[in-house]
Amino acid sequence: MKITKIYEGAHQWLMFGRDNTKPATIIDTNQYMVRTASRCLLMEPGGIELFAPMLAAAVHHAPVEEITDLFASHQDPDIISSLGLWDRALPHARLHAPLLWEGFLRHFGCDAIEYVAIPDQGGTIDLDGVQLQIVPAHYLHSSANFHIYDPVAKILMSGDVGAALEEGDTPVFVEHFDTHVEKMRYFHQRWMPSNQAKRVWIERVRKLEIQILAPQHGRMFKGDDVKRFLDWFEALPVGIAV
Repeated sequence: MKITKIYEGAHQWLMFGRDNTKPATIIDTNQYMVRTASRCLLMEPGGIELFAPMLAAAVHHAPVEEITDLFASHQDPDIISSLGLWDRALPHARLHAPLLWEGFLRHFGCDAIEYVAIPDQGGTIDLDGVQLQIVPAHYLHSSANFHIYDPVAKILMSGDVGAALEEGDTPVFVEHFDTHVEKMRYFHQRWMPSNQAKRVWIERVRKLEIQILAPQHGRMFKGDDVKRFLDWFEALPVGIAV
């Protein structure tokens, strides 16, 4: 599994992905970690089939006892079906996930981990004084959906927004935006059901200072490509079965 440091300051952001040992029949996913002096938040920890390489990659950067928090933006199996295994590995940890999906997510297994239910309006995660904002992203694509914004690192972990499904060991950042657009179009038009929800989200995130937009699939956007993505997504009709 490829590990890329995307922010270094008083705390760190790490991206995990491009796992060439994963079965070819499952989609590639990105997992993210925020690392402080003594705690870690693991975002979108992944599906059950990626648990072993993901755990090995995570403990390479932090001891198990310092992985204190997990975050799931919504209920999809590629994001959180590994929950039952994390429940055994991290019995001291907390899972921050939508209130609406608690009864469903517990089907994956959540006995020891504390379920911290996120209300519809979002909230914050205090990680050793690092204030991470939980940003509502409802219906993009799940009916209860959230993203994570770090105002210090200026990173927005955007879940499925900005996703592209690509094969192989692709670069971690978008290199040619105009070419990359065609790798995103079908996914966004088919999986994002609501133009109204899209507009609400865009209005919300345009108020944030974002240097890196980090989706759960595909390449990350940085610098001017963040604005290019928001402009493209705003103009794109979604919720159409193409």
